[in-house]
Amino acid sequence: MAGFRSLARQVRDPRCDLALRRYSLRKCLERFAPYGHRATWDHLCSRWGFGPEDRSPDPARLVAALDELEEARKVWLAYEVEFAARRRKEKHDGLRRPGYVDDWHRLTWGGFGVAWCDDPRLHPREPLAEVLRRLIAALEREPGEVCPVCAGEQLTWRYDLDHEPSEGPVCTDCGILVPCPVLTQEALTMARRERLLVPA
Repeated sequence: MAGFRSLARQVRDPRCDLALRRYSLRKCLERFAPYGHRATWDHLCSRWGFGPEDRSPDPARLVAALDELEEARKVWLAYEVEFAARRRKEKHDGLRRPGYVDDWHRLTWGGFGVAWCDDPRLHPREPLAEVLRRLIAALEREPGEVCPVCAGEQLTWRYDLDHEPSEGPVCTDCGILVPCPVLTQEALTMARRERLLVPA
């Protein structure tokens, strides 16, 4: 099975058939897709001006979409290196039990669904790397009251998400499943209350 870097080389290779280059970009999303496969694909298509079903997109647009994806992947991989170093130090210092953030991180190892968007058409508009920087910054500071990506105040608790965790606070502005560790207990309670107020 090809890895992310070999797939990225195929996307950039002008000698490859255009259909293969497009297919290789889609396969990259099986290795790294911050919003989930479908939402990340929709994001890249809308940002770089080719249709989700376009079988012969402009090669320059495919490469631009790949560049954005690679930049975001570098941001996430750097975070994972720091995370692993911190956990090693904590274990060395006798802290064996992972914390709240660590539980969330375990579910997103490798970068799949880091900022999960259950609705593939509702996702942040900013570049993927910027979204991940904001999310990482929120994980490294005290919990807040709003979405760490868009500062949206409307969070509602959703169940039966196509992701693990399968429930949690979703930002109604940008569509991400907000990691519980970045929100205060009050914000989580309000999100649950919003869920109760939504008509069935």
